[in-house]
Parts: sequence; structure tokens; C-alpha cells
Amino acid sequence: MTVDQSSVLPESIADRLRASIISQQDAPGSAITESAVALRFGVARPTARIAIERLVADGLLRREAHHAARVPELSREDIVDLFDNRAIVESAAIGALVSIPAAALAAHRAILANDDFAEFDILFHRALVAGQPSPRLTRMHELLMGEIELCIGQVQAAHLLTATEVAAQHQGILDAITVGDGAKAAALTGDHIAYSRDALLAHVDRNTNG
Repeated sequence: MTVDQSSVLPESIADRLRASIISQQDAPGSAITESAVALRFGVARPTARIAIERLVADGLLRREAHHAARVPELSREDIVDLFDNRAIVESAAIGALVSIPAAALAAHRAILANDDFAEFDILFHRALVAGQPSPRLTRMHELLMGEIELCIGQVQAAHLLTATEVAAQHQGILDAITVGDGAKAAALTGDHIAYSRDALLAHVDRNTNG
């Protein structure tokens, strides 16, 4: 079967841009223009435009009319709102799991083997939420995840948590799912999200007041 390169290439560029934004190589506030993306990745501007628009739709970039897309600069209030709503959705989703998705286990093992955990932390949580039975809950989670990915990237870039800490908290959630204790899995998920939120808020406050 022939692969349509016109659809594959923008997705590949979007994935590479996503990784660069999460790792803070493209820092909050950075402008992401079509011409710069086209030059950076050696693609045509229409391809760059499609890739950028995909990340705008996912919440990793914001674009105002007649302006270049930019990496969002999240306020303290944004962070609180995102993490608190994330906790509601993920706790409900993970509390409903009856088994652990294979993709979540693979992401967990990858965290154990890598100091840079952000990419695999994101995959872990996406996989757990996608493994529960409600597609609507998964869609609700996806609406939050672009901006949540920005937060996870900041946590890693500022060395606020270690891969070991993240993996240990994930293991507790996995253990609760394994023994069928949905209430404990949901509670541990909420604790895990709050731990990351509080670390990021403390970092923001230090930078604001320092």
C-alpha cells in the first residue's frame, strides 16, 4: 500500500516540534513561524503550516489573528486550573480501569530506564485514560493534555522531580489497579498530580518573587 507522504510529513514535523516544545528547546513565549519551521526542518511552508495548526489545535501553541503562533506562557492560575481539572478526569478514568493497558506498562518501563521522563510520563497517563471504557472521558482528557504536556515539560526542565520519584508514584497506581482497588488507584492518581502541581507552583513562585 502506498503511503500518502503529504499527510505523513506534517505529522512527523508536528511530533518533532512537540518534543522540542516539551523539552523547552522552544521555551514559553517563543514565536513559531511557518518560515522558521520550514527552514528548520527542510520542508515547504504549507507543510510547516499544517504542523503548526495541529499543535495549535492540541493546545501546545497559541495563535492570535494575524500573528505568529507562540508557545504559551502559563500563569499560576492556569497551572492550578489545569492540574485540578486533570486530577478530576484522570482519577475518574483510572479508578474505572479493570486492567493495565500494555502501552502504559511500556511507558512505565521506559521511565525507569531514562532520566528524561516527560515524554514517557505523558504516554503513561494517556494510555491509562485511553484504557478505560468511556470514549467521552478520553476526549475530555485530550482537551487538557496539550497544556498539561507544557507543564510536565517545565517540571522536567527545571529538575523539580526525578524519574525515580515519578516511577515510584506510577508504581503505586499500577499496584492498586492490579489488585482491583479502583478507589485507591484514583486517590493515588490525585496525589500524584497534586505532587507535580505543587512542585511546579513552588518553582513559579520562586521565580516570581525572587
